[in-house]
Amino acid sequence: MARPQRLLYALCSSSATTAGSLIGGTFHPRYFSAGSVAHATAAANIDKDPWWKESMKKVRNIGILAPMDSEKTTLAEQILLYTDQIHKMHEVRGKGGCGATMDSMDLERKNGITIKSASTYCNWKGSKINIIEHVDFTTEVERALRVVDGAILVLCSFGGVRSHSITVDCQMRKNEVPRITFINQLDQMGADPWKVLNQIRSHFPRRTAAIQVPIGLENEFKGLVDLVKLKAYYFEGSHGKEKVPSNMETLVADKRRELIRTVSEVDKILAGAFLSDETISEADLEGAIRRATIARKFIPVFMDTAVKDKGVQPLLDGILSYFPCPIEVTNYALDQSKNEEKVELTGSPDAPLVALAFKSEQTLSGPLTYLRIYDGVIRKGGSIFNVNTGKNIKISRLCQMHSHEKMHDIQEAHAGQIVAVFGLECAAGDTFTDGLVKYTMTSMAISKPEIIMLVELKVPTEFQGAVTADLNKRKGVILGNDQDGDDSIIRAHVPLNNIFRYSPVLSSMTQGKGKLTMEYKKPNTREIRQLNDYYWIHSSST
Repeated sequence: MARPQRLLYALCSSSATTAGSLIGGTFHPRYFSAGSVAHATAAANIDKDPWWKESMKKVRNIGILAPMDSEKTTLAEQILLYTDQIHKMHEVRGKGGCGATMDSMDLERKNGITIKSASTYCNWKGSKINIIEHVDFTTEVERALRVVDGAILVLCSFGGVRSHSITVDCQMRKNEVPRITFINQLDQMGADPWKVLNQIRSHFPRRTAAIQVPIGLENEFKGLVDLVKLKAYYFEGSHGKEKVPSNMETLVADKRRELIRTVSEVDKILAGAFLSDETISEADLEGAIRRATIARKFIPVFMDTAVKDKGVQPLLDGILSYFPCPIEVTNYALDQSKNEEKVELTGSPDAPLVALAFKSEQTLSGPLTYLRIYDGVIRKGGSIFNVNTGKNIKISRLCQMHSHEKMHDIQEAHAGQIVAVFGLECAAGDTFTDGLVKYTMTSMAISKPEIIMLVELKVPTEFQGAVTADLNKRKGVILGNDQDGDDSIIRAHVPLNNIFRYSPVLSSMTQGKGKLTMEYKKPNTREIRQLNDYYWIHSSST
């Protein structure tokens, strides 16, 4: 007997729908496969039931990140406004306590900063875009980046790349997140997007090029020219597409040639056409940019001034064109029953549940936890299993978030969705399953605590290399090396167990000329960072 097709529920609807209406909801999975029988069955079902993949192709999970005062929240507000999620836009520092939709705390609205990451969604041209607006603090950014499939880095056109921008770029590279750079505030005094583009190229280790050319700057900013479609967008009147202005044709031709050349350096298909002097069509260039962006080899650069309602629509088109859908992203779980063996998940709604809690907070209604579902289904009234704590928990309320104030109660959520659950007592980073598998999205291995000693050795310079190599073998971290006449003074942090009874060893290596002093000393911030980096790398490699 043929297995009946499972009906999926759209997040914005409480009734069962076909796969087509999933586009109006928030259904978006990632790939993960397993060695278990359950996951093998799910993988086989994917080939039999490709219908759910079609709905996945029209879903994007994105994050918006920026240094402070780059109008990150304003951009999110404009996206919601143009997609009809809100009908009136408020200033970030709103009057009378009425601030931006994505800012829920009074302190956020008063000071114009983002303290708590907010989650929302919108629809654009038949596709669903789930948005997490990241906060201005590093730890929250790190957590939220783990659950998005693409990220927009917002930079201001006069401030350019700042130290926090470089930190965020490092976090995105660490989490292997494709990204778009968005140069904002082109209407401000001192705006220079080409200077910012050069800063991006010098600070970010990726190929990058502009996708658009602004029509005027500062008070003269009128619109944008799309280098892929070779159309001009004016953000006044009918907001329609027009021909490229005649006085900009040379500039646009040069910038488009630069874009093609840059992308062809990381995309073989486009490179073949470029080297053969073939005509590069809109579809050819757009496809190459998408492939290079998803492969994290290229960063497309968009431009805009979101605060005055200009340029948001092309950015929304770019999100759909260049960011991956959930089934184009490969994520892995760790099988705790097989010594944390790496498992690629299927992203199928028929697979055993695997979900990651990436944010938890206390509200007036109780604990609220944000989950990214990678496999399977979560249903209201059902039970889920916290692999980290070993506890079964019943789902009393399941919601889709729209900022922090509006929630849409839903009956079930599927692989790929980002949802909020009330009543979960857990920590950020905990993994939930339906009990059929024992997978976690993060390692549960706990490093054995060690007492670290500050060791100072005074040895003849001729023996310095041998002593340093021996300290490295003992998991030592060299903190400094100074010269004192014919002797070298080596300072290092070494685990006590590895330096125990070291004097005879040192004497043997240095022909009895080496001296050793050792004490426990609380390391400073720089030394703590060195130790953390070293032991994390060592434990990962072993």
